[in-house]
Formats: sequence, structure tokens, C-alpha cells
Amino acid sequence: MNDNLPVAYISALLAILVFAAIYILREVIKTRRQESTFSRLQGKLKKQSGTAEEYYELGSLYLDKKLFVQSVSLLQKALKADKNLPLENQALIHNAMGYAYFAQEQYDIAIRQYKEALKLYPEYVIALNNLGNVYEKKQMIVKAVESYKEALQYDPENKTANQRVKSLEKRLVPSKSK
Repeated sequence: MNDNLPVAYISALLAILVFAAIYILREVIKTRRQESTFSRLQGKLKKQSGTAEEYYELGSLYLDKKLFVQSVSLLQKALKADKNLPLENQALIHNAMGYAYFAQEQYDIAIRQYKEALKLYPEYVIALNNLGNVYEKKQMIVKAVESYKEALQYDPENKTANQRVKSLEKRLVPSKSK
């Protein structure tokens, strides 16, 4: 029995190392692919105009890198690049700009962007969740609850909206203390 104990420990350690190696390898491949796309798009868009999709993709990569000012600039170019973008795509771009402004704590501009996204695509649940989140940050609890409840109209299983409504409604209930 004691002879098998070192083998079990080594086997367990080997299994952990294999899983760690696989995870690290996947992350390296993903990062290399993103960096390759980043370099390719950056090079192309410095030399010539691009499509709305290219500006959006590069803007999203800047968002991932937390370079919000550059991201907003590229997302604005995406909107200007193609005036005939489908409304859902325009809403996606406005939502991304809202996120960039939110991350910079420019909450009023973020609200404007989320509302623009919702004007274009009213059932955009992610934008509704984001709008609720920014209202929470601004301590506008009633509006936050309204946004989350609207998201639940389109997606009743939305975990984020369900959790936030339950949590926020507890704050809205008047206390019964004397």
C-alpha cells in the first residue's frame, strides 16, 4: 500500500501539470491570434480606409487592452465607414462605445450610447443590462430596476438582470422601523 503512494502523488502532479500546460498553450494561441489580428488591422487602417467591420474589430481589441480612448475613436469610424450598416450592427457599436465611456467613468455619455443602441435595436438585452449597470453606478436605482426588468421582458432567464432586480428591489422597499 505504501509503495503505491508515491506513484499516486506523482500521477496526480503529472495530471495537474498536463492540465496547466494545455490551459497555458490555449491562452498563448488565443493571444497570438489576437495580436496577429491587431497588427494586421492596425497596419491596414494606418495606410487606407477600412470597412465598418474592420474598425469595429480593431476597436474591440483596443477595448480588450483597456485602451478606451483609442477604442472610441475606432468605433466612431466604424459608424462613419458604412452608413448602410444593419441596425443591429450599429447598436452593437453604440453599446461598445457605451462600455468604453463607462470604463472611463463618463457615465452620462455611456447612458447616451446605450440609449442610442436601444433606439436602434430595442430588444438588445446586453445594452439593457449595461444601462441598468450605469444607472446603478449613478445611484439611480429606480431607473436601474426599470432597465433590468425590460431586459427580463426579452430574456426572462437573464441571470444578471434577475440577480440585480432582486438585489435592488430590496433597497427600494421602505423600511418598517419606527
